[in-house]
Amino acid sequence: MVGESASSRVVLTAPLALEGGLAEEMQPPNMVQRVLSLFRNIRPGSDLSHFQLPPLFNMPKSQLQCYGEGVYCIGEDYLSRCPLGKTSRERFTSVVAWSISTTRPAIFGLAPFNPILGETHHVSRGNLNVLLEQVSHHPPISALHATDSVENIELVWCQHLVPKFYGASVDVVIHGHRQLLLKLHKEKYKMNAPNLVIRILPKTSMEWCGTVGIKCEESGLEAEVCYYRGRSLWGFRGNSRCIRGKIFQTDTEKLVYEISGHWDKTVSLKDIDSGEVRVLYDAKKAISKLETPVLRNAEGLSTTESVMVWGEVSQAIINKDWEKAREAKRKIEERERALARERKERGQVWMPKHFTISQKKEGHWECSSLDASVPQAPIFVPLPSPD
Repeated sequence: MVGESASSRVVLTAPLALEGGLAEEMQPPNMVQRVLSLFRNIRPGSDLSHFQLPPLFNMPKSQLQCYGEGVYCIGEDYLSRCPLGKTSRERFTSVVAWSISTTRPAIFGLAPFNPILGETHHVSRGNLNVLLEQVSHHPPISALHATDSVENIELVWCQHLVPKFYGASVDVVIHGHRQLLLKLHKEKYKMNAPNLVIRILPKTSMEWCGTVGIKCEESGLEAEVCYYRGRSLWGFRGNSRCIRGKIFQTDTEKLVYEISGHWDKTVSLKDIDSGEVRVLYDAKKAISKLETPVLRNAEGLSTTESVMVWGEVSQAIINKDWEKAREAKRKIEERERALARERKERGQVWMPKHFTISQKKEGHWECSSLDASVPQAPIFVPLPSPD
């Protein structure tokens, strides 16, 4: 743990949001030319998992923080609604809405820091306590465990990013799965995440794409939610934030609901039997003008906490002191390489502190938490004021 003197190194930045947030604070100029210059010596098809980005291309936060924000930074709380449904169908549609709420707008030309091995991120929001750990560096695997003892909710994630350069774009495939447990109802929901396409040419864009599958064996319900770019009236490239999907019974494949809309606006749900249409998800209420996390207990911070590990680099990026940012980032990378060499020389195998990790098959990893619950964190997210 660290003391008050070290808390000055802590840098907590605004979350990614539809309105306000980090995107409004970070508006880098001439980004297309800079990105093209960055990749001029990279062959198409190259894996960028361990590509060392200069700080000019980093946002002032770690990938662990970005994952965590999808859970603890929220306006209208869709997660707490999940166990409140009186029927399995009501609960399932609430889980679908919550899954959509974890989708956040990215910033073209800026990427979070690649977490170091053993890096952690621990934040609380109300009764929800969230803990993340970087459980592997080769390949880069991140684990998340979150618990809410009041709502009897538990989350376990295990995700592995694979970014590849394809000349005109960078495609980021997100392997792994997310698990949501509603304990009172003894229901377990398993789902994946959409992938991200970073288009450089002919026009820049950041697009979530692919199909998210959500399944609950206990209720016998399943969903397929497709993120895609629509077409305009004349057939040209249209809105890149479209969603369409369906909820159906697993055993009979009988269609129960249809899903349509835009993840950055509203998503509608149509009941196939009654024809009733209602708003399933409202992005403006969920992910606009989000609160920035706050440090409340410097003594409780771990030395592996993301905001400690990257604090100096983040502050230099915010100050646009690129030389200082490069030097601070270089020190972190050199220290990690030195630690890896020491472990290799001693024949030591590094083990995660909070999770177990196993490989089920090539490229597919699973993580389990070593603890039944997550304690309250030294960093918290203020709850929104009631209207």
